[in-house]
Amino acid sequence: MVDFKNAEELLALCSHNGQRISEVMKRRECDLGEVSMEQVCSRMQGVWEIMRQSALTPLHTPVKSVGGLIGGEAGKLKKHQSSGKSICGEVLGQGIAYAMAVLEVNASMGVIVAAPTAGSAGIVPGLLLALQQAYHCTDEQMTDALFHAGAIGYLAMRNATVAGAVGGCQAEVGVAAAMAAGAAVELMGGEPRQSLDAAATVLMNMLGLVCDPVGGLVEYPCQNRNAAGVANALIAAELALSGFRQLIAFDEMLDTMYQGSVTKFFAALCGDTPLSAKDREELKAWLDKEM
Repeated sequence: MVDFKNAEELLALCSHNGQRISEVMKRRECDLGEVSMEQVCSRMQGVWEIMRQSALTPLHTPVKSVGGLIGGEAGKLKKHQSSGKSICGEVLGQGIAYAMAVLEVNASMGVIVAAPTAGSAGIVPGLLLALQQAYHCTDEQMTDALFHAGAIGYLAMRNATVAGAVGGCQAEVGVAAAMAAGAAVELMGGEPRQSLDAAATVLMNMLGLVCDPVGGLVEYPCQNRNAAGVANALIAAELALSGFRQLIAFDEMLDTMYQGSVTKFFAALCGDTPLSAKDREELKAWLDKEM
């Protein structure tokens, strides 16, 4: 069965088989689920359609969140962009509007795709939908981009965490933005290593960002940080596509984020006693089992 435990192994598979990250991930999903390539791609097309609808609907039909803190922000952004006074370019402007729209749907108990979580669900569809519209990408290209994003999310869940309650916003929004950045690089013709460089850059830019509820709820900060996540992903993708090399490998960056987040999480529970390597491994095993 095709599988990979880290980014280094993923890059080796891409190099050995002459494939993109999305192609390796599609083969892994076929092998893991014992289904055909056609079935796997059909399911992902369904995922893309849900993402698209959750990004577009609130622009025309604003929805108020259950907590009452957000609702209508995406529509305001879209109206501002249409006024000709937007200081963002087309891709960034649309991307942040779409990302905030998805968070409106999420906070009002609508249907979204967790990518990788509900609280960070707007970043991947926000950026990818903006790129599709700007560069006239096909839906098939978009599903490939989602497989690519899934590969990065898989590595994060396997080797670290995507839970804001454990890793903070650096893990939740950070990983979502890393998924979007890597997918954007491949979508625009970049190489596998460039994609992972972009993903690593995103994580570097978000190290230390904590989960910060407002009024006991995360809907408001999450929506704002989804917009920021799109910008972060777009910057990282642009750097990678221009030939910028990330000096710190994705695996190392992911480990740095995770070690810091787990240490802070454990310290919050048990005081400031430093964690040993053995403690970290035991805690990770427990978290993986419980979550």
